[in-house]
Amino acid sequence: MPITFKKHVLPNGLTIIGECDPDAHTAACGFFVRTGARDEAPAVMGVSHFLEHMMFKGTETLTSDDINRGFDELGARNNAFTSNEMTCFYAHVLPEHLDAATDLLGKMMRPALRNSDFDTEKGVILEEIAMYKDNPFWVLYEACVEKHYPNHPMSHRVLGTNETITALSRDQMAGYFNHRYSADTTTVAFAGRVSFDRAVKHVESLCGTWPRTGAKRDSAAPPVWEGSFEIRDEKVSRAYMLGMALAPSAQDPRRYAAAMLAQILGGPDNSRLHWALIETGLADEAQAAHDAHDGTGEYYVYCSCDPENAPECWSVVEREIANLPDSLTEDDLMRLRNKLATAVTLGGERPHDRMHRIGRLWTLLGEYRTLEEELAQINAVTLADLRAVAAAYPISKMTTGRLLPKVAAE
Repeated sequence: MPITFKKHVLPNGLTIIGECDPDAHTAACGFFVRTGARDEAPAVMGVSHFLEHMMFKGTETLTSDDINRGFDELGARNNAFTSNEMTCFYAHVLPEHLDAATDLLGKMMRPALRNSDFDTEKGVILEEIAMYKDNPFWVLYEACVEKHYPNHPMSHRVLGTNETITALSRDQMAGYFNHRYSADTTTVAFAGRVSFDRAVKHVESLCGTWPRTGAKRDSAAPPVWEGSFEIRDEKVSRAYMLGMALAPSAQDPRRYAAAMLAQILGGPDNSRLHWALIETGLADEAQAAHDAHDGTGEYYVYCSCDPENAPECWSVVEREIANLPDSLTEDDLMRLRNKLATAVTLGGERPHDRMHRIGRLWTLLGEYRTLEEELAQINAVTLADLRAVAAAYPISKMTTGRLLPKVAAE
């Protein structure tokens, strides 16, 4: 039987969507909330991610052990994530356990936010921030984002900073939760062997009394900065370089061409940067990607190498970017279409991946596209489309950062 898409909106504004496949062997459910780091006031930066942790600490009627043991007893593959634009809590289970998994997810979405849990988890978050400070790529990436989006919430760090997390109070978190984790910012997505009508009734019993708050987001394209900066750190021994450039947004149909262009430039293998930097031994890491957001998007280009090779390495990056439009061939396009089609199709075989695809798409854009429609968009991209997006969004106009070893005092 064919896969069917269904949608229902509760009276309070909560949206329920599903890709129902009666032939699937598993089922997945995810609660997607349209809130993330870009929706936070600067003073509470990191609160969305902190709240993700607090959801697992228990409700007024369930302890953290109840939640963790409940998912474990169902054999669920469950987790959560927070990004700049959404927060998600999900579980992938056998169909006979879908009701129980949905029940746990729905209940944990209304956490107790106990002061004792808040204080304990604050320490965990601060440790996580410290861990990421030991990752050179992450240090440079966050610094680049802050420079690229000056004085705009898109520059916010998902984890927050030592200062914002240390100063954050439980009541500030509760205020943010009450406004942003509302019915009208939440989408519940199902995929796999799902009885949609049954799922709707179940979600309504769990979430039908959630308030509607009218929480909004400013999706206007933010201004971006073009320039270069340098960080010196005694803890690093390699050179790390990253460039960030304006790119098509999630709403822009050119995002397909942009994503493919970035893969040709810096995909993990058989890309321009791979052959010019990795295969020649000039760099030990080299990659490029396109990230589409609500109202904006960015390319990023990254490499790491021996500090002595840094000038030559980045010169090669700039050369490959400059030569990219004219060097594109039909062979590039064919290989990439096949690779992307394989990846999309493999993901389409798993209810877990289908649930994430439709949940993210609906949360970000409020729309649904079939897997076949996604593949058609990929296959419709032409060389002319790649060159046109390269001209409209030149990757060479970058915010460029370098993280280098600290120079020894003379």
